[in-house]
Formats: sequence, structure tokens, C-alpha cells
Amino acid sequence: MDLVLASGSKWRKGLLDSAGIPCRGVAPNIDEYAIVGDTPALTGAARARAKARAVAHAVGPSCLVIGADQVVHLDGVVLSKPCDVRAHVEMLTMLRGRTHELLTAVSLVRPRDEGFDERAFHEITLLTMRADLGDHELAAYAANGEASGCGGGYMIERLGAQLFCEVRGDWNNVVGLPLFRLITELRALGWRPAFAPPAAVGGGAG
Repeated sequence: MDLVLASGSKWRKGLLDSAGIPCRGVAPNIDEYAIVGDTPALTGAARARAKARAVAHAVGPSCLVIGADQVVHLDGVVLSKPCDVRAHVEMLTMLRGRTHELLTAVSLVRPRDEGFDERAFHEITLLTMRADLGDHELAAYAANGEASGCGGGYMIERLGAQLFCEVRGDWNNVVGLPLFRLITELRALGWRPAFAPPAAVGGGAG
């Protein structure tokens, strides 16, 4: 099964590569932020579908395209990328001491002569930010710029880990893809892994 990731994200590609799921990445040429649904889940689903379909048009019928979109929200209010440092601090302040959702919507699309075969799902991970973070700490993190291009205003797999006290759900989902659920869905479509033997370590007699 020829898998194509509809993304230019090195994080998502790296997750699949490390799990032994070979694929090639193709960045979709769409304005995803122009796509907005009535709920965070619908927004994510529509964006993931649009990404997958855009790439499916280009790669042909032999491929299964994986489209994904993350939506960070607090009580239904979507937290997009902060537009500047001040907005970044305000976003982090709003999250301080509270639990919010990170939702990743996934669309699996296979092009056909007419239309597409599609399979869609989403996964939610709950993240709780520390309540004892001082204003100066939040301001310093925002000024660092690490997560200025991230929804929610944090990068938990890096320095942003210091902002959080609990994560409930699939950690891979936070990094970029709900890996366990994705594997389940791929297996349902007939995909199976090819377990390569481990690479030789060292060599020769000691």
C-alpha cells in the first residue's frame, strides 16, 4: 500500500518513519485557516479532508493519502497560532491551571475514477497546564519564540514541557498524529507492517 502523508510536517513524518510506516510527504496547497466548522471537531475534520483530497488529486489512484489537522481548544474556543507576543501571553494565561483539549482529525483518502473512498476519525488528548506558573514565566516562554507558530502557544515536546503537569491520552497525538488509532485504521484497510531485522551494532570480536 503506497502511503502518502498530506503534510510538510517533519514531526508527523518522523512519527510514521520511527513506527515503521513508510510514506512520502506531500504538502497540500490549500488555505486551511479559511476552513472553519461549527465546532472544533468539525473544523479539524474539514481541514484534514481538504488536505487529503488536495494531495490525492496529485498522486493518483494507487495511493492512500493521510490528511491530518490539529485543533487546540478550551471550552470550544479554538486557540490558533498567537499573532504576537502579547496575544501569546494572553493565551498562555488563559490556559494556566486548566485542562484543555488537543484534537487531531485524520482523513484517509483513496482517489477513484469518480470521487474518493474516505475514512475519517479523530482523537482527543487532554492537557493540564500548571497552576503555579508566574506571569514572568509565561512572558519569558512567549518571548522565547519556540511556540509562536503553534496552536495553543506551546510546544510540549520541547521547553513547553515545563508548563504542564499532566497529559491524558495518546502522547503521539500531541506530537502530531494519533499513532495507535491510525495503525488500527490502516490495518482495517489491509495494511500490514514489514518488520525489518535490527541493524548490526558494533562488529568483530572484542
